[in-house]
Amino acid sequence: MAHFHEGAEVSLKSDQSPVTRADHDSEAIILEALARFAPDIRVVSEESCGTIGAVPPRFFLVDPLDGTKEFIQKRSDFTVNIALIEDGRPSFGLVYAPARALLAVTTAKGEAVAAELPANASGADLSQLHRSTLRARAANKEGLTALVSLSHLDPVTEAFLAKLKITERSGVGSSVKFVTLAMGEADVYPRFAPTMEWDTAAGQAVLEAAGGVVVDENGETLRYGKTEAGLRNPSFIAWGQRAP
Repeated sequence: MAHFHEGAEVSLKSDQSPVTRADHDSEAIILEALARFAPDIRVVSEESCGTIGAVPPRFFLVDPLDGTKEFIQKRSDFTVNIALIEDGRPSFGLVYAPARALLAVTTAKGEAVAAELPANASGADLSQLHRSTLRARAANKEGLTALVSLSHLDPVTEAFLAKLKITERSGVGSSVKFVTLAMGEADVYPRFAPTMEWDTAAGQAVLEAAGGVVVDENGETLRYGKTEAGLRNPSFIAWGQRAP
């Protein structure tokens, strides 16, 4: 958040996407913490994964700063994503939007909860936070609220939305879209532009625990550890409680 307020050092990666000092600093903090917390579990993180190779059945997926473009533009919809993948499915997810003081996380009981956690709450005891259970809402037959990417809205997405009865749409960056569905504030988020597994795993875990689903174009649950695809996701649609 210091980088957010003071201005981020920005450079371009080989794919011409932006990366900032905040991405690297956030990643260093997370990797050090996971090494202490779960030293035997491999971590695949966006900025340091290099050549990925095979992954074990159980591993962490980390995006230390999702929504870098929004971060650079000083928008509040950027997140930190941490997911635990087990046998191709996200069994745990944590999404933190520090500029919104919003923490969403799955629990050992299989629920999704949200809490207010200001970015300056160093060393916060998460067990003492006031938590609310998240539940995705049932689709309204009178019309749906759609979430679309601010940076990657394309004609395929527009064509998909044209087939639905959409009465409202909102442009949002990062995995905040999954949390918005989990909070029951929207109904559908289609994504046909490219994404990586670390972009979606934590958000998917939260949304599924809240009663939603994330499926590919064939209606199959989005899976993880696809090293043959370089950890790239296929197109997908995230729903609250699935539209009929």
